[in-house]
Amino acid sequence: MRRTRNVSTRFTGAALTLATLSMGLGLAGPAQAAAGSSDAGTVVATTGGTVRGTVDGSGLRSFQGIPYAAPPVGDLRWAPPRPAAAWTGVREATAPGSSCAQPEGLPIGVPSEAEDCLYLNVTAPAQQTGKRPVIVWIHGGSLMFGSGDLYGPERLASEGAVVVSVNYRLGVMGFLSHPALGTSGGLGLEDQQAALHWVRANAGAFGGDARNVTIMGESGGGYSVCGHLASPKSAGLFDRAILQSAPCATGGSRTRAEAEAEAEATVTRLRELKACDAHEDAGACLRRTDPGTLMKAYGTWNEPRPIAGTDLMPLTPAKALRTGKFNRVPVLIGVNHDEERGRILGQELMGGPMPPEAYEPQIRKEFGEQADAVLARYPLSRFGSAGEALATVLTDHTWSVPTLDTARLLSQWTPTRMFEFSERETPAWAGAPQLSFELRASHMSELPYLFDLKLPLYEKLTETQQRLGKRMTRTWANFAESGKTDWPSFRSGGYVQSLTSGPCKRAEFTKDHDYAFWKSLR
Repeated sequence: MRRTRNVSTRFTGAALTLATLSMGLGLAGPAQAAAGSSDAGTVVATTGGTVRGTVDGSGLRSFQGIPYAAPPVGDLRWAPPRPAAAWTGVREATAPGSSCAQPEGLPIGVPSEAEDCLYLNVTAPAQQTGKRPVIVWIHGGSLMFGSGDLYGPERLASEGAVVVSVNYRLGVMGFLSHPALGTSGGLGLEDQQAALHWVRANAGAFGGDARNVTIMGESGGGYSVCGHLASPKSAGLFDRAILQSAPCATGGSRTRAEAEAEAEATVTRLRELKACDAHEDAGACLRRTDPGTLMKAYGTWNEPRPIAGTDLMPLTPAKALRTGKFNRVPVLIGVNHDEERGRILGQELMGGPMPPEAYEPQIRKEFGEQADAVLARYPLSRFGSAGEALATVLTDHTWSVPTLDTARLLSQWTPTRMFEFSERETPAWAGAPQLSFELRASHMSELPYLFDLKLPLYEKLTETQQRLGKRMTRTWANFAESGKTDWPSFRSGGYVQSLTSGPCKRAEFTKDHDYAFWKSLR
């Protein structure tokens, strides 16, 4: 039976979420506790000190809230991550660290004003049978929301991987780039790099192979993976990459001018809020203002990205992939068949179904001079509703075509596998009132097949969905182990695997998403 508690409250948050989200080290790892001791396996010595975790009945060990960098507070606010202080004795690692500062109101994050938040979590099989592949999960949330502990990695760990989830600075605390601050404009990405250094140094202590690290991210976390592929400072820190709903060919960075305009607008808003004196130095004001006020001035619906043209990211991810000047590792890249349905459904939850007469004006607003061609290719008569039509257009244009382009760029230089998550009935946003179309494989809908989500609006998987989830977690873990999947590489005729609960088969990707049409417009 479906859960129905607090449905109206849950879907107010869901509507907001759906309407906005789719927008070489080689250090030897420290030793574990001596075999035979009562704490064997749950007490681990890391480079910073000894931690004690827990073990569950399924044979998985969990270590939560391990600091990988110093708290970025006081003089370290908007500073690159510094090493965490070592500790003596045994640190209890049984609860996650604070979520990094993020606004209220969305069910894909944890409202927080915490700046002391640079912690990670490790989930690992209890039985030690050689070195296991390591997966570092970089959570999504538009680089504005989220926390690593919201994504329970037990199913991936049960497939034999050591899974690390990371908190990193978000939004105004992680990506503000005012000239007075002198930052890279990508401190959140730098935090992730610090975590990857920690993983290289410590994975072995948890039974992981420090020389076989896969970075994995979805949406904002996926664009972070794009950033690591493009950043020379991430070189040697990972060995494979998994990209979900993050086409590097069209995203993952911004210009310094864009970032500084956002920063100036933030300072202007602070002055309007009387948080800064009219003539006060902007840098001094920013540094003394509390996180809650900073977030209010920065805004809730921004889409921060690292700045291209810096030492951190010399080239945009797209240019890095085009020129081959990126960290070449095997890549598994994928997209959902109906990405934009979530955002459009969110709009309908807030304002009702889109009237048919609104479709053409919306297309003209989105596509300008190309609108006539788009309307001819996607006539409203093809669809059951205007909302479904708009979602299809935006999915193809914004997600599907750029993801295929990204796979093509990657495959010129490095082994690449591509998938499309195409399941029609998913547990994502289960119980939503039926409006003008079905949600299907929308943005984020693959996540409950990979993680035990600590997020609202996701029902438990059915038996059929569990079987698909098992296939997916096994595939992800096998890719982390070997860099391969049980379907052909993308270079084998542009092969894209369709992931559904039905038979395994090749996706009709270019046909389903009118790839040739969209390329003809460019």
